[in-house]
Amino acid sequence: MKPIRPAPQQAPSLGLESLMSGYQQADEKAATALIEKVSPLLLRYFLVQPACRRFAEDLLQETWIRVHKARHTYRGGEPVLPWIFAIARHTGLDNQRKVRRVEFRETQVDELPHTAAARPDFSPHVLDAMLAGLPASQREVIVMLKISGMTIEEVALATSASAGSVKQKAHRAYEKLREVLSRGARSQ
Repeated sequence: MKPIRPAPQQAPSLGLESLMSGYQQADEKAATALIEKVSPLLLRYFLVQPACRRFAEDLLQETWIRVHKARHTYRGGEPVLPWIFAIARHTGLDNQRKVRRVEFRETQVDELPHTAAARPDFSPHVLDAMLAGLPASQREVIVMLKISGMTIEEVALATSASAGSVKQKAHRAYEKLREVLSRGARSQ
């Protein structure tokens, strides 16, 4: 006959489901208790991942922001930790993508140059000339996004286009503007 083993200790999920339920119903004490119980686990999760380590505290905050925004999607009676850790995992992955994009475009220098790089003259006439080289739909999107400060969704509504279409037009316009700027830099 096998000896009866005690059940393994549960992670601090004891009561997490009820805390989450309270959090969904705007119980401030339940929300605070949930954050206090789960935050150390999330922080440890981020700290042990080399790609996330230097951003661990920021990722912890971002995870809780996302949990707060998505709290209505949690289904009562389901385990809370896997739900929260799925959000944390996606937060970490999004951060890794962001860091890769930034590091791809930026390079670290050991020493700053002694003289400032020459800035191109961006008078309104130069800007108008650069934008004039773009197709009308791309120029319209760039003006709305960068000069008027609208979001992609707002531009999509204003132009009766999809957000994807707006992004595509903006991307193509940026490529053409980069070409114009690099040709101008080479000719100087």
